[in-house]
Amino acid sequence: MEFPTQSSPYLPLNNNLSRLMTQVMLGLIPGTLILLWFFGWGILFNLLIGSATALLAEAAMLRLRSQPVMPTLYDGSALLTGLLLGLSLPPLAPWWIPVVGALFAIVIAKQLYGGLGYNPFNPAMVGFVVLIISFPLQMTLWPPPQGIDAQTLGLADTLRLVFTEALPAGATLDSVTMATPLDMAKTRIGLNFTWSEILTDPRYGSFAGRGWEWINVGFLFGGLWLWQKRAIHWQIPAGMLGALFLVSLLFYIADADSFGSPVFHLFSGATMLGAFFIATDPVSAATTHRGRLYYGAGIGILTYIIRTWGGYPEGIAFAVLLMNMAAPTIDYLTPPRAFGHRDQKEG
Repeated sequence: MEFPTQSSPYLPLNNNLSRLMTQVMLGLIPGTLILLWFFGWGILFNLLIGSATALLAEAAMLRLRSQPVMPTLYDGSALLTGLLLGLSLPPLAPWWIPVVGALFAIVIAKQLYGGLGYNPFNPAMVGFVVLIISFPLQMTLWPPPQGIDAQTLGLADTLRLVFTEALPAGATLDSVTMATPLDMAKTRIGLNFTWSEILTDPRYGSFAGRGWEWINVGFLFGGLWLWQKRAIHWQIPAGMLGALFLVSLLFYIADADSFGSPVFHLFSGATMLGAFFIATDPVSAATTHRGRLYYGAGIGILTYIIRTWGGYPEGIAFAVLLMNMAAPTIDYLTPPRAFGHRDQKEG
């Protein structure tokens, strides 16, 4: 008897997909609130602009492809892409930065491949990488975090800077922005500073960058909640964080003056956001149990390599996209054992 088989992609029903996306967005809340507290209103503008652009681009492309618009928008995938992109962008980036990133993520990285389920790369990370390569200056506009004695911008000044690129009277770009802890660490290591000297800077907190350590704690709690809800598999975050911890520990033991501690790497930059919310994308990640571990481990190792020796201070986005390319091969090499299978020696 021949059974009817639907063509790929083999995705859950729309209501299950929508529920999954909603859970992921809820998991983002703790880290997002802490990010807003430390870095101000610009984060909110990035989230709103990135999300609105992603939804409009999704609707326009679906209409051009003669696909149903509202059911696809309601699945939440485009909205989540806009949110993840917005969380990855510097708060003082001009308004057109999230617009360009979201357009590229939805139009090029998602819809031109056929939509959700067909895209081989994580759309939000494609948009981010296009932006950081094309507009490196705008992608460094991070304000000083709360708790540092530096000039900070209120709502009106942030609004004016984001939408008109006009600075407050008497202010310069250098006075309202600051290098991130990862960026400054890489620069000073290149100038032969030791880690103990680097950590005396006020932008470093108890165990990582000031503000960044607690932002990562927030995303860690959100990620653990997702795992408890079975919205994500544990293998990818465990593989990524475990590999990042181990490789950073080896180099830290070898030369603590030249390499950051494992705790610093785990709670710096976008580590927890990447481990629980970006690397776990069910479409572009590996899908077998062992494959997810190898996939996550590859992201962790590549992140450390890029952070330490690469041309960019953060390596999450590049690492995810590189492992997206490897995901089909990983799945091919790590097939699950068929039910009832026995090894020859067991026979």
